[in-house]
Amino acid sequence: MPAPESRPDPAPAPESGHPAFPRRDPRTHWAVTLVVIAGGFLTVRPLGLSGRGLAVAALLVLCSAALLVRHLPEARFSPRVVLVGMSLGVVASAALIGVSRTGSSYLFAYFLVGHIGYRFPLKWSLPLAASSSLLCAAVLYFHIGPGHHQLAWGLGLTTGLPVVAGILSRSKQRALEAVIEAAESSERAARAEAQAAVLTERSRIARDVHDVLAHSLAGINMQLELADALLDTGDLDKVREANHKAHSMVKESLKQAQWTVHALREDALPLVETLTAMLESSGHRDALTVTGTVRSLSARGTQNLLRIAQEALTNAGRHAPGGSVAVRLAFGEASTTLTVRNGPATREVIAGLGSGMGLIGMRERVALLDGTLAAGPVPEGPDAGGWQVEAVIPDESDSR
Repeated sequence: MPAPESRPDPAPAPESGHPAFPRRDPRTHWAVTLVVIAGGFLTVRPLGLSGRGLAVAALLVLCSAALLVRHLPEARFSPRVVLVGMSLGVVASAALIGVSRTGSSYLFAYFLVGHIGYRFPLKWSLPLAASSSLLCAAVLYFHIGPGHHQLAWGLGLTTGLPVVAGILSRSKQRALEAVIEAAESSERAARAEAQAAVLTERSRIARDVHDVLAHSLAGINMQLELADALLDTGDLDKVREANHKAHSMVKESLKQAQWTVHALREDALPLVETLTAMLESSGHRDALTVTGTVRSLSARGTQNLLRIAQEALTNAGRHAPGGSVAVRLAFGEASTTLTVRNGPATREVIAGLGSGMGLIGMRERVALLDGTLAAGPVPEGPDAGGWQVEAVIPDESDSR
């Protein structure tokens, strides 16, 4: 049997940090930090190994360390430890403004407060930003230390403003991370759905292979065994008849293989016409009765009804050889009903035929359509002692 058409594999899931949502570039932040630190050591004065120069150098080291801490992974230290470090950095940056005479000492306060707004929640970042503004403004207003007498104390108040930029950057980053997480969750769900679809498709192919191979080979084997048994009786007419039936089953198997290929490709088959051809090829002419208004069903509904009919007809030929067969297809207002009934056997039944999966396969097919299946012996009437299979599928399932 030809293999079904290949389907494209699901797209691979993106790795963490989806390329469509770039995260902060650490190289840029490292470069800015190093520029601020280098500018401080090159411009802030006095700078030395004794007296006020030593104090300036020590404060520069503390402020630089506080700036460098912001590049450490957040998971490495607890938030409270980082909070204490940032608080000390704010105090050191305010003290540096007061102790130094010249240079870019005030830049440390701006960058520290901006990072505080990015790294900490509002309940921590806003008080720290306010503290930085008050400390730096107080240093300039009260002229604590030699300070920058040429700078207005209002400049100190502005050192708390970068917290707003940090908060906005933090909000944007958290939003991007939420989008990334949602996209990755969607990808995982899509992979799980694709895997489930693959397993469902494998089950469907397994049922079709069973219908075509197991049924056809079982029937052909039955006729060949019958022909072999008749050879001992010398009844060549019956041998030819069994051989002819075996050839007919081979032709029927080829037709069934074509139906299966169509079904696997999800091509829509005309239900009534295909069912009629199936009955005629199995030797049951005029066995189909159609009631109600004929309408087209979905490819899946048509495919599964045809497979159920095929299974029921094969079981009838296997377990009730020579018995009458009647098939009824009823189109109701909200459902479609397929009934296959056979009478009792009129010829000897060969034991041991069949895989035992036929009824299971029919129930699986009906379950896929949210329908019902009833199968059992016929208790009374002209077909008493025979068997009946009735499958009912709702129209809303076919329309999916």
